[in-house]
Amino acid sequence: MSVSVVILAAGQGKRMQSDLPKILHKLADKPLLEHVVQTASSLKNMETPIVIFGHEGSQVQHVLAHLNVQWIPQTELLGTGHAVLQALPFIEQNNRVLILCGDVPLINAATLQNLIETTPTNAIGILTAEIANPHGFGRIIRDAQNKIIRIIEEKDADENQRLIKEINSGIYLIPAKLLQQWLPRLENNNSQKEYYLTDIIALAAQENISIHSLQPTTNEEILGINDRIQLSHLERVYQKQQAEKLMRNGVTLYDPARIDVRGELIVGKDTTVDINVIFCGHVKIGHHCVIGPNVSLRNVIIGNHVEIKANSVLDGAEIADNCVIGPFARIRPGTELGPHSHIGNFVEIKNSIVGRNTKINHLSYIGDSDVGKQVNIGAGTITCNYDGVNKHRTTIGDHAFIGSDSQLVAPVSIGEGATIGAGSTITRNAPADQLTICRTQQRSIANWQRPKKKET
Repeated sequence: MSVSVVILAAGQGKRMQSDLPKILHKLADKPLLEHVVQTASSLKNMETPIVIFGHEGSQVQHVLAHLNVQWIPQTELLGTGHAVLQALPFIEQNNRVLILCGDVPLINAATLQNLIETTPTNAIGILTAEIANPHGFGRIIRDAQNKIIRIIEEKDADENQRLIKEINSGIYLIPAKLLQQWLPRLENNNSQKEYYLTDIIALAAQENISIHSLQPTTNEEILGINDRIQLSHLERVYQKQQAEKLMRNGVTLYDPARIDVRGELIVGKDTTVDINVIFCGHVKIGHHCVIGPNVSLRNVIIGNHVEIKANSVLDGAEIADNCVIGPFARIRPGTELGPHSHIGNFVEIKNSIVGRNTKINHLSYIGDSDVGKQVNIGAGTITCNYDGVNKHRTTIGDHAFIGSDSQLVAPVSIGEGATIGAGSTITRNAPADQLTICRTQQRSIANWQRPKKKET
């Protein structure tokens, strides 16, 4: 028996006070709905997830067009029962249906797999939780034999029912054939005039259908997001989870509360990470590295024994073993640094290949360049790679020495072992093993006086 996944994502999210649909708000730099879809897609023997969308549907589909899902619109937002009803024509009668919420981003795949495997084939499975403050949640009603007989929404609950601590997560596993029987029978006799999916629990109890409940590993994984305060809370929960995972794998964090992981991160053993480091996209860091404070790493691959000093920004680069970068360095997309390279303070490198043992230590810009090994580039050097229309490459051979305050106007080639005199503007190829200088003649003007400020 296959399992179909239906993700409810049609709501507007009024409490977010936003022009953006709630499910497109981001946790760890990823839309809420994308978290849920990725978790569902990781489950065993799962069909392509069905997403029920509604509010600002075209925007939702556009932003999340890369997801492998089946989009089904809910043109009238008439409640969760009505939403699931829209999916039934696309689900095989013999399937079971796992119903998830698009605004519950931290639901754990292991919890869902456990629900699927422990719920009998013809029974209903439901995730519930005991929480100290159940305000805002539907309550689980049990009979004297402790069997679930009903779910009551808080707005429809009486004073005694609101004292119940066991809450409904909104996550269910239900045979499709039962949904086909019950969903058309739902009524909207409630405070919100909606067709509640929760009402099928009472129908199941009346027909003696077994209702199997399971509690998650942590209550945080079933929490939904209705406003920005809850979004902020779950962001910190997520970041705490990522920090603990890193430390269990042999990474030292100077302050686990002051790093952010916004993507996929792999870090080797005995690497240390200082405060306020942000990891975005796909980041891989080797063993025995040192990441300084206030560093931003996005889509980078970093080798072993690399030191990245404070306030450096790396994006779309590959860094080989034993490099030293920063402080205040910016390494931009397309850059590859060879082993033992030194990139110093206020140096910017873009779309360039830098060879082994090369040093660019101070206040330089190297763009669209191929730099050989054991090159020394002095302070204030610029590769002038853009003519206003096209970009051109600069080639610097092995063992070259580029004097301070030099401008290399691309396309240009600096030969192996060449020396460029400080303050030169190089517009033609410089031969190997020779000193090339391009300066205006120095003059001193006698009897020259500085201009004086005019009196008003």
